[in-house]
Amino acid sequence: MTQPPPRAWQRMLSGRRLDLLDPSPLDVEIEDIAHGLSRVARWNGQTGGQWAFTVAQHSLLVEALVGRFRPKAPDAWRLAALLHDAPEYVIGDLITPFKNAVGLDYRALEHRLLQAIHIRFALPPELPKAAKALIKRADRAAAYLEATQLAGFAVSEARRFFGSPRGLDEIELAPWPPAEAKTRFLERYEALSGAP
Repeated sequence: MTQPPPRAWQRMLSGRRLDLLDPSPLDVEIEDIAHGLSRVARWNGQTGGQWAFTVAQHSLLVEALVGRFRPKAPDAWRLAALLHDAPEYVIGDLITPFKNAVGLDYRALEHRLLQAIHIRFALPPELPKAAKALIKRADRAAAYLEATQLAGFAVSEARRFFGSPRGLDEIELAPWPPAEAKTRFLERYEALSGAP
């Protein structure tokens, strides 16, 4: 008797079962994403404050920075910014050094999940280069702010890894409780997508 293949799906609170190897957009729900991201810690939890700085809060910061860097960015680009780390609701937030150690298989899995998420929310599976570059710029600026304000990086060290974003000195980060991060994430999703 042959063994069945190992389980490769994750059951969500919505009742959906998301197959990690072959993700279907039909199994992606925004409530599951918001719930998961509001409980996943950035920086492996190695941040100051009463609460972990969550991927949901990071995603909101990246989306806000996209709007700041390009005020007339289309809502679709801003929605893509909000969802740029959405696969982490099911696979967690692996820090970049670990992703580099794991290699391309992990990145391919993450990319397939992001494509399914994009399709589910009426975004192109592959974003235009300009949108990807803008989101990457905002993501690096957010990482710089998080590194220097929450994760104990010296400014010189953070600049080496994340660049030197300018004009962001007034942004002060304080981690939110998970429930607040989830609520704000869903509110911003609704505002950008027009979904009730």
